Amino acid sequence: MPYQTIIYRKTGPLAEIRFNRPHRLNAVVTEFYTEILEALTDAEKDIDVRCVVLTGEGRAFCVGADLKEHGAGVRTELEKLEYLQLGNDVCERIYRHPKIIIAGVNGYALGAGAEMSCSSDFVLMKESAQIGFPEISIGTHVGGAVTEILPRLVGLSKARELILTGRRVAGKEAAEIGLATRVLPDDGFEAGVASFAAEIGSKAPISMRFAKENLNATQRDYGSRLVTELDALRTCMLTEDWREGVDAFAEKRAPVFKGR
Repeated sequence: MPYQTIIYRKTGPLAEIRFNRPHRLNAVVTEFYTEILEALTDAEKDIDVRCVVLTGEGRAFCVGADLKEHGAGVRTELEKLEYLQLGNDVCERIYRHPKIIIAGVNGYALGAGAEMSCSSDFVLMKESAQIGFPEISIGTHVGGAVTEILPRLVGLSKARELILTGRRVAGKEAAEIGLATRVLPDDGFEAGVASFAAEIGSKAPISMRFAKENLNATQRDYGSRLVTELDALRTCMLTEDWREGVDAFAEKRAPVFKGR
C-alpha cells in the first residue's frame, strides 16, 4: 500500500524515508508516525539495507506536531496518550534500530523533528537549517528521551540552555557544539548526504550493529563494556565479512561486505 505522508525508497544498501507533508512543513500527525514505523520495520527486515536516511521534502525536515490539525477536533485522553506514545515509539525505534540511521536535516527541525534527529546515529545539516526544542515555549515538554541524549551530545549546560530557552541553532553552530555530525553547504546538500550514507553503507553491517548497540548502552559500566565488546568481537570473527575484511586488507583492495 502506498504511503500518504512519507516517501520510502531503496537504492542498493541505502533506504530513504522522506517526510512528505511539505504543505505543513512536514508537521506530525498520527498517520505520519505510523508510516515512519512501518518503513523502519521494512528497512530492518531487508538484509540488503545497511543505512537509512531520514530527510524532509520541501523547506523543512519536520517542525513538530501539526498544532492546526490537533486543535481541529476533540480527542479523548486515550487518543492523546496513544499519539504521544507513538512519538516515543518512533524515536526509540530510530535509536535502537539495527541499521545506521542518518538524519539529513534539510531545513527546520523543531520539536519532534529535533527529537528524531537526536535519536539518529548521525545528523547532517544544511548550513541554513535550524534545529530547536520549542516545547517549553508552548507549555509542553520534550520527548523521545531528549533529556537523556542531548546532554551526552552537547553537555549538560548547553542542553539546559537549548531546552529551557527553546533557542534555535543553525547548522554551523550545531556542528560546533556536537549537536550535528557535519554541516554541509546548501548547494549539493543531498549529494553530500548520499555520499556520507554510501560510505557508511560500505562498512560491515554486523560490526556496525554491535558498535551502535554498545555505544548507545550508557547504563553499562567499564567492566560490562569489556565483556560485551569481547562477545561482539568473537561473533564478528565467525562471520564471512571478517574473513573478507582480512583478505581485502592483505590484497590491498576495498572489501565487499555481505552481512554474513
